[in-house]
Amino acid sequence: MIKRLALLLSLALAAPVTAQEIKGGRHAGELAVATGAATAIDGSSMPYEIGTLYVPENRDKPGSRLIGVGFARVKATRPTGAPPIVLLAGGPGATMLDIVLDHDEAARRRVKVWQAYAEVADLVVIEQRGYTLRGDLMTLKTPPLPLDRPGATADDVAMVRDMARRAQAAYPRADLSGYSIGQIADDVADLAHALDYPKISLVAASFGSQWGFAVMKRHPGLVARAVITSAEPLDYGYDMPSQVYAVYQRIAWEADRDPGLKPWMPPGGLLAAIEATRARLETAPVTVATPDGTVVLGVEDYQYALLDAAQHAAGFPRFVLDAYHGRYDAWARDAIAERAAGERSLINPLINIGLDMTAERKALLRTDPALPVIGRWDFESYIQTKGEWPTPDAGDAFRRPVRDTTPILFVQGDWDPSTPIENTLAMLPWFPNARMMILHRAQHGGTFQWLRTRPELAAKAYEFLRSGSLEDLPSQADLDPVTFARPEAPPPSP
Repeated sequence: MIKRLALLLSLALAAPVTAQEIKGGRHAGELAVATGAATAIDGSSMPYEIGTLYVPENRDKPGSRLIGVGFARVKATRPTGAPPIVLLAGGPGATMLDIVLDHDEAARRRVKVWQAYAEVADLVVIEQRGYTLRGDLMTLKTPPLPLDRPGATADDVAMVRDMARRAQAAYPRADLSGYSIGQIADDVADLAHALDYPKISLVAASFGSQWGFAVMKRHPGLVARAVITSAEPLDYGYDMPSQVYAVYQRIAWEADRDPGLKPWMPPGGLLAAIEATRARLETAPVTVATPDGTVVLGVEDYQYALLDAAQHAAGFPRFVLDAYHGRYDAWARDAIAERAAGERSLINPLINIGLDMTAERKALLRTDPALPVIGRWDFESYIQTKGEWPTPDAGDAFRRPVRDTTPILFVQGDWDPSTPIENTLAMLPWFPNARMMILHRAQHGGTFQWLRTRPELAAKAYEFLRSGSLEDLPSQADLDPVTFARPEAPPPSP
């Protein structure tokens, strides 16, 4: 974050405008725009506009102050007649404007991705209110957690509760009740109107998909079509443990058959190793000394670490097998870093806790049979602090899906532990003009990220954005097999 702010100050562009700096001359819906050019990894140049959209902090309160929301636009390389593509980031609490403001290799590679969108239509990237490089970046510092006892979800609950108590004092002029999913959905509609776009297409993944569902619900007819990856329905902000466990099962099926892992694999395979390690840590935590310090690890630490390791399938078996064989060093170093003092965005709890979930889904979550393996890290702190944050409850009518004829291409990985495939399957009946493409071995990410190795399918997805055609798209495709990392220590003696 410090790097990004320093870069902003050095650029010859209009400086970011915080809510505190907005004077009476601005009005809701006004844009402040500057221009620039970014360089792609191949050396080509991409002209862009970068700017601030001024919006009410809380549209439900007359006279609400104005805040700035950042956006960028890359004009289409040629007229195509396709609706402009609006890219929605995940999070909440993520930015994409660093793609044009940073100048490192990663940014230059992503510029190339934006150029591909501009071959189809205008590309517009809008940031999230409260976490925008062209407005306010609202964060809170969090204290370190103790290392001399096992980590626990109770610690996370206490941390989020402490954030709720400190949030208003940290931002005394802010109306924190305005940082809801409904308000950020309205920001998208306001930007489309300000740019004179009667229709838009959406490209969204993870929380961005949830944001997109909110746009479609609050502004029917605005979205011409959408490509949604790693879907997160409005009532599915917290994942079902059994559906996450099913991802572990699918990765384990291939890992168990990998000859290179066989010397470390116990009878029963990877899932048996998980269960044995969990049972061991339930009986007693372990104390691990590392060059970074000494830490005590328990069963809830293991649940958290499993979730994190499963995000990277290639390394998941190594983590599981190392822990099974009592090799905790790498895990301990990660745990020490995780418990260090940090900084969290405010809009993540503000938006997620306000959105919440229906009582029916909450009951399923609380009684899910896989809770002992997956744990409560995904939801406990937010459910426990409901009512302590100022964002209003979105209501069941908003959370529940409704029939929507918007054409959608759903792209979903069956190895995605953050937004399991069941999320997308649950939404399909509500979108009669949608198609789903399952990518075997894809994890959590975006459509065009996963289709880099399948350019013929990426071309069909771009064609859908261009023309709306969903023909000739397969319902399922395989990504390349994963090369699983081997444990670093020698296998145990026979």
